[in-house]
Amino acid sequence: MACGCLFRSGVSMTLVPYESIVAGTVLVGLAQPYFQCTPPLLSAVWFGSDERATSTAVALNFNQIGIATAFLVGGAIATSTQGLVTYFGLISAICAVLTVGTLLQFEERPPTPPSTSEIEKLKTGELEEPPFIESVKTFFSTPGFSRPLIAFICSISITNVVGAFIDEVLERGGITNQLSIDLAGAGFELAILIGGIIIGGYVDRTKQYKSTTLKCIIATLICLLPLGLTDHALGQEPILLVAALLGLGFSAGPVQPINAELAVDVTYPSDETAVESVQQIGGNLVSALLVPLAEIAAEKDYQLLKGVPLLESDIRGDVILLSALAIGTYAYFMNFDAVLKRSQADCEDDGTCEVPEVLQNGELDTELIQFFEQAEETKLDIKRK
Repeated sequence: MACGCLFRSGVSMTLVPYESIVAGTVLVGLAQPYFQCTPPLLSAVWFGSDERATSTAVALNFNQIGIATAFLVGGAIATSTQGLVTYFGLISAICAVLTVGTLLQFEERPPTPPSTSEIEKLKTGELEEPPFIESVKTFFSTPGFSRPLIAFICSISITNVVGAFIDEVLERGGITNQLSIDLAGAGFELAILIGGIIIGGYVDRTKQYKSTTLKCIIATLICLLPLGLTDHALGQEPILLVAALLGLGFSAGPVQPINAELAVDVTYPSDETAVESVQQIGGNLVSALLVPLAEIAAEKDYQLLKGVPLLESDIRGDVILLSALAIGTYAYFMNFDAVLKRSQADCEDDGTCEVPEVLQNGELDTELIQFFEQAEETKLDIKRK
C-alpha cells in the first residue's frame, strides 16, 4: 500500500504520469484484502467472546473513515492539478508513518488465548488451515453459512451503490452545494462505523445475530425510500434526505460485521480470513454488477400516491432496485436456523451457557462431568504455560 501511494505521489511536488497513478492505484487495491479480510481473525485471536462483534465492526467499518476523509479532505484540496499533487503527497506521508508503526509494533498473538474457542483450536491443531478452495467447499456445505453471506452481500452492495452515487442522490433531493454534499457523504460513512460499534456491542452481549440482522434490514429498507423520492413535497426536503442517509448508514453498516462474525460462528473451527474473503468477494462482485444497473434504473421514475398533495411523489428506479435486494435478503435470512458452534464453545466465558443436564434417569452423567473438568484443566494448563 505504501509503495502504491508513493507511485501516485512521486517524490517531487509535480503530478506524476497517468500510468504511474494507475499502477499505484492497482497496488493499493491489491493491498486491500489484507485489511478487509482479516478483521474476524483479528477479533478471534485478540478478543473475548463478548467483544468480537464490536472489534470486527471497528476494524471492518473503519474503512469508511478513510472514505469520509476523502469526502472532506479530497473535496477541499483536490480541486486543481496542484491540489491533487498535494492530496497524493499527504496520503503517502500518512501511509508511510502507519507502515513504520505497524512494522515496529505488530504482534502475532497475545500471550494467552482470549477465549475457550481459541484454546480449543490451539489444543486440536486447527490453526493450520486447509487451502482456500477446500475451505470454500466446506463453507457452502455447512448449514447456515449461505444466509449470513447473503446478508453481508446485501449490506455492502447497498452502501457501495449509495456511496458511488451520493452526489446524484443528494442533488435530486435539493442539496446542490458541494460542501454540503461532502459533509453529508462523510456523515454517511461515519454513521456506518458508529452503527457497527453500537449494534455490534449489543450483539456481543446478547448473541442475537438473527433478530438484530432482520431489524437492521427493515430499518435499511425504511431509510432507503426517502433517497428515491423526487419532485413534489417529500422529494424536496433536504432534512428528510440527510436524516434518511445517516439512518441508512447506521442500520445497513452493522449488518456486515455482525454477519461476518455469524458466518465464522457457524463454520467454527474454520479459517476466519477465508470466511471473510468469500464474503468480500461476493459483496464486491455484486456491487460491481449493481452499479451499472442502478445507473440505468435511476433514469426511471415511478409515481407514488397520485392525487394526495402532501404525499404524492415520484420514486427512482435505483432505489426500487436496492429495496428489492433488501426485501429478498430479509425473506431469505428469516429461515436462518443453524448451530452457533463457536458460541457454544465460548458459552462459559460470557455466562451464556444453559445449565447442563447432568442427570440421566436419576443418575449422574459422568461423561459430561468429565468433559467440563477436562475443559477447565485445559484452560488452567494453557494459562500456566
